[in-house]
Amino acid sequence: MAFSVPGLRFSAAAALAISLGGCASLPSSGPTARQVLRSAHGSQNVLGYRIVDVDAAIIRDVGRDKAQPSPALGLIQGGSRNDTIGAGDILAVSIYEVGVSLFSGGGQLRSAGDGFDPSARGEPLANVPVDADGTIKLPYVGRIAVAGRTAAEVERMIENGLAGKSQSPQVLVAVRTNISNTVFVSGEVRRPGRVDVTVTHERLLDAVAIAGGTVSPTDDMVIRFTRGGTSVEERLGLIRPGSPEDVVLAPGDRIELLRRPRTFTVFGATLRAQQIPFEISSLSLAEAIARAGGPNENAADPSAVFLFRYDAPRTPDAPEAPVIYRLNMMNPQSYFLSQRFVMHDKDVIYIANAAANQPSKFVNIINQLFSPFITARAITR
Repeated sequence: MAFSVPGLRFSAAAALAISLGGCASLPSSGPTARQVLRSAHGSQNVLGYRIVDVDAAIIRDVGRDKAQPSPALGLIQGGSRNDTIGAGDILAVSIYEVGVSLFSGGGQLRSAGDGFDPSARGEPLANVPVDADGTIKLPYVGRIAVAGRTAAEVERMIENGLAGKSQSPQVLVAVRTNISNTVFVSGEVRRPGRVDVTVTHERLLDAVAIAGGTVSPTDDMVIRFTRGGTSVEERLGLIRPGSPEDVVLAPGDRIELLRRPRTFTVFGATLRAQQIPFEISSLSLAEAIARAGGPNENAADPSAVFLFRYDAPRTPDAPEAPVIYRLNMMNPQSYFLSQRFVMHDKDVIYIANAAANQPSKFVNIINQLFSPFITARAITR
């Protein structure tokens, strides 16, 4: 079997024409640096993004870590009193009497002489519930309203209720089960549930610690704090102990811990497209590129590493500004700058394809198209 030379030439010419026609659609993981730069000035730039080269001035302006806690958490109104009794609490009431008593011994005489026993006796009432209407009921006293009162105030109220019925009554009141003066801690903590707030004025981070701490690193956690109708979210790692953001707790506050790892995404001429978690409190651009495996030496243009980011608005009413930061890794000083450029959550890194890869890809395609004919001729000779 033999192949005619004219037929082979015709086939080669046809293959060449087809390949040249499809050169614009050669396989690629993304645009080249020239295409990215050109797009910023074209009609396709409907977002109005701009391209900024990473230099020393940019590092001073936006490259540093400006992560700060939201002022909203520190502006939450201060906590209310947490030393008062409320509905649902269980009280321990102890009544001490001398002489003829109402509670100890049923009023029996304690002395064979004059009928007076000077010794003091106490009667503990261990579980006295505060009803939904905020009242308690005690023998010889009746129902009294205790909600919103301190333990000392309730002691005086009970003593006044026993006046004339008992000789020198002394009353001690303690909260046995605290329901009203608690906060709720839920989510990604080791021991979710109620946490008591006391006269020591526990703070937000105290409640997290009492609940056993978080099950994931603090830098991956977001804390949702709710008081009344106000709810604020903040990264737990940004809250410093004793700061205004470390809010003094008030009864009824709700604290929810949510796991939201900070991540960045990598596309383009790298080993593979991937989403990578920070895993540390502060991650630089140099570290991020290294985690992604760096530019692919066979496909990438190291002078065109782009970081896509929505920068914070410069004024409260302005929208977020889309910006593309360009890092030239062929310039040695860029390695210093990239160590000072701090990554933000949801940043996107794109490593541009080298323009020289297009001809090499085209040659590879031509080789693949011609190789069957060359192999066939070698076999038939």
